[in-house]
Amino acid sequence: MNARLSRQDIACVAAHDIPDGACVNLGIGLPTLIADYVPAGRELMLHSEQGLLGLGPAPAPGEEDYDVINAGKFPVTLLPGASVFSHSESFLMIRGGHIQIACLGAFQVAANGDLANWTVDAPGQIPGVGGAMDLAAGAEKVWVLMEHCTKEGAARILEQCTYPLTAPGCVDRIYTDLAVIDVTAAGLVVRSMAEGWSLQALQAVTGAALSLAPDCSVYRNPVSQGE
Repeated sequence: MNARLSRQDIACVAAHDIPDGACVNLGIGLPTLIADYVPAGRELMLHSEQGLLGLGPAPAPGEEDYDVINAGKFPVTLLPGASVFSHSESFLMIRGGHIQIACLGAFQVAANGDLANWTVDAPGQIPGVGGAMDLAAGAEKVWVLMEHCTKEGAARILEQCTYPLTAPGCVDRIYTDLAVIDVTAAGLVVRSMAEGWSLQALQAVTGAALSLAPDCSVYRNPVSQGE
């Protein structure tokens, strides 16, 4: 049976991939879970666009403070040394190039790194741009965390996005429930695949051409493996 990673597993893998000392924005949705899985001893500066730097994991039940929330409006904790500042100062950080990695959700990603994550352009839908355009343009790297396919089974990774773009050519890496894929000048390169998947099977649920990294590994939660 082909395995799929849970949302928590995806966030854990991404958290372990973030280099020590990085300043990282956690976008709304799946990326906010990264704060719960930062490895012990790893010093990261987790940023939220509404004016927080130094986010910690979710609080214990009963200890929530709804004056301290992440981009998804869920309560978080603040680590020692954390900073709280204005929304405008937060965007000065983003636009000034002070974010090393922006972890964002997405509706679609194209083979060349185009990002579509603010609207599905459907009748009656209320678009939600938020700070995604600023982050996509201002961060040194953009990592996308999303399910590989829609609930209907349609591919989210495509040769060209069909939804309105957030930003062109900005995505560097994609984490899904099936694989970790790097966006390179030579195309989409699969760095790891969930257990039981082959490149052929993964290609069948992907709308853009994939190639396999020579050192492609099994994609799994590093904590469950004792790493």
